[in-house]
Amino acid sequence: MLNKVDIEAEVEGGGPSSQAGAIRWGIAWGLRSFVDQDMIEKMRLAGLLTRDYRTKERKKPGQQGARRKFTWKKR
Repeated sequence: MLNKVDIEAEVEGGGPSSQAGAIRWGIAWGLRSFVDQDMIEKMRLAGLLTRDYRTKERKKPGQQGARRKFTWKKR
């Protein structure tokens, strides 16, 4: 596939590392149509076809953030 495909990508949100990971996953997902089943299996074993489902944890009521509590004052 080298020198056969030109790819341009735009990403919104997240940091540089997350954006790079999203582009990598999108390219791998798109290339599945052009490669044989053996190559798809190699891509899957390399982790290229597995989406990262981690999302931001929500802020809880009565707390400063998702895990952080408000500063406790004794007096």
